[in-house]
Amino acid sequence: MPELPDIEAYLAALRERIVGRELRAVRLGSPFLLRSVVPPVSAAEGRTVAEIRRIGKRIAIGMDKDMDNGVWLVLHLMIAGRLHWRDQAPKVSPKGVMASFDFDHGSLTLTEAGAQHRASLTVVDGEKALAALDPGGVDVMTASLNEFRAALMAENRTLKRALTDPRIVSGIGNAYSDEILWAARMSPIQLTGKMTDPQWQTLYMSTRETLTLWRDRLVGEAASKFPEIVTAFRPEMAMHGKFGQPCPRCGTAVQRIRYAGNETNYCPHCQTGDKLLADRSLSRLFGKDWPKSLNELEALKRR
Repeated sequence: MPELPDIEAYLAALRERIVGRELRAVRLGSPFLLRSVVPPVSAAEGRTVAEIRRIGKRIAIGMDKDMDNGVWLVLHLMIAGRLHWRDQAPKVSPKGVMASFDFDHGSLTLTEAGAQHRASLTVVDGEKALAALDPGGVDVMTASLNEFRAALMAENRTLKRALTDPRIVSGIGNAYSDEILWAARMSPIQLTGKMTDPQWQTLYMSTRETLTLWRDRLVGEAASKFPEIVTAFRPEMAMHGKFGQPCPRCGTAVQRIRYAGNETNYCPHCQTGDKLLADRSLSRLFGKDWPKSLNELEALKRR
């Protein structure tokens, strides 16, 4: 799922192309993409794009100058939805282009891979209705250390769960949480209720620095071409998607935890004191033989 740096890259590319332009038509390839009834999607047609905004992991396109009463088109790409820019208006279909937003100089299109279509388009009227779509997580790019800490301490959760909960932190998902925790040298299962003051400072700075690094990199790339390929698996990443590969800091093989279709990657040396975290599926398989440390893991491999 596109996260804060990816969304910011989309926003930069869209601002350059469609702000100040009239939206001539909205064409839907599937009626199931639209998640609202009032106002109708046709209410955005013939209006000028005035603003592009990020709402958590959503992209909000605001029409007209009076945004208190203006129409907003809100896109949630979910896991497989992606945006593209086409010079010519394409055909739309449930198995191809899910939606096309047509301007006089090109079309913004939405595609979605796979059979489970989860991406959505919601049309709302005014700022109040737009705010209702915000899950409410704190924006770490603007929040103070105390605000960030208070949000994560509202419930005693693991750092991985807290960072990826949109009601707690805005715009962070599976990929960048792995990168943040590696940069902070913290375990993904560290409980927020047991963090020290220095740990909070480290986590706060690592979160901001990691997101800023990737945001600036991706926005820079979007300046020369539209971000057609948005992926959570990037070769420059340190942890995410790097299971079995050497940690770029210490060389230890990256380990993982898999649960409910998600995967957490971590360095056992840098983040967990050489302890292996229990993987739900494998630890059930091995039972008491599940290795608790890197040395036990290496011994198990030699059997």
